[in-house]
Amino acid sequence: MPLRVNPYRLPPTFRDRLAVARRPLAGAWVCTGSPLVAEIVAGSGLDWILVDGEHSPLGLETTTAILQVVAAYPVTAVVRVAAGDVVLIKQVLDLGAQNLLVPMVETAEQAEAAVAAASYPPRGVRGVGSALARGSRWNRVENYLADAARHVSVFVQIESAAGVADAARIAAVDGVDGVFVGPSDLAASLGHLGEQDHPDVVAHVLATFDAVTAAGKPVGVNAFAPEQARRYLEAGAAFVLVGADVTLLARGSEALAAVWATPAPQAPDPHETRPEYR
Repeated sequence: MPLRVNPYRLPPTFRDRLAVARRPLAGAWVCTGSPLVAEIVAGSGLDWILVDGEHSPLGLETTTAILQVVAAYPVTAVVRVAAGDVVLIKQVLDLGAQNLLVPMVETAEQAEAAVAAASYPPRGVRGVGSALARGSRWNRVENYLADAARHVSVFVQIESAAGVADAARIAAVDGVDGVFVGPSDLAASLGHLGEQDHPDVVAHVLATFDAVTAAGKPVGVNAFAPEQARRYLEAGAAFVLVGADVTLLARGSEALAAVWATPAPQAPDPHETRPEYR
């Protein structure tokens, strides 16, 4: 008799969670490269985490380990790849990422390429290796090949003036499940490096919100400053990143140092002549 294997059910995608959410979903970056730190963040009560493969020291093995440890928690993991590369997207999906964020998308054509990279033929160009891959749980997910589009969500990141200009077309691409706005690079592209709260930057973010919402897709944004996050939530953001593991560690340790490691007052020099005796 053939060996009976119990079918494995993958969790809902980020697309699915956003579709039924009754409030905006709040998340945090996972950047340290430590599965332990990722697990701590995953168990915090936040709705989602962004596992960052673009600006963090995360390789394929580390990304796999992070996805494994956070799977025990009711949090949705989104993996940002370093670029919209066909091979990289294939590898990340095969290792078990269900939710992709592709950075630096500036045109509808680039968005279409990202969707194609995440889709099996005939819709796309994703290589077929499900029997070897954690993504399908080694073919324990019934009909994974036929239903792969149901198990994968694709989000693209608009973070330049060119991307904002084409936001409506980008959001309208079939297979793009949502758009994430990156104010940091957007500020740089507008000539306001480091000024995410500049009125021109905020205006471009809100213009992207309008274009994406009009296309019927959810839009999100990165906003660490609470007042900025609240402003964008009021403007219609469906998901937001409000912090990062590395910044929590950096600011938290600095706060400890400010209290417990401040320099002691300098003792007076006993050899210095007092002014009144000069």
